[in-house]
Amino acid sequence: MENLMYMMLIKKSKTYNKITKKVVTEHVENIRKLDDEGKLEICGVLKGYPGMAGMYILKTESFEEAEKLCNMEPLVTGGYATYQLVTLQIANRENNYLL
Repeated sequence: MENLMYMMLIKKSKTYNKITKKVVTEHVENIRKLDDEGKLEICGVLKGYPGMAGMYILKTESFEEAEKLCNMEPLVTGGYATYQLVTLQIANRENNYLL
């Protein structure tokens, strides 16, 4: 069985620099909720990549579930960011690094 996760790349929109403290707070609350529900593997800010804000790696049952979570991200719903969602096939010791 394939071990898949889904990476949400968060891209800054033209209004990203107008982000409010309220939206940042909602963004962090969303991260906490995803983590509490066991749907967040890791997240972070992308430094040194113009136009990129950050990323999440989501642990969901399907691409569609991951997409639903991406569409609920406050940075996206507020129009401050867009996203690209990609499927990540996990390579690890258990699957001999996909060899």
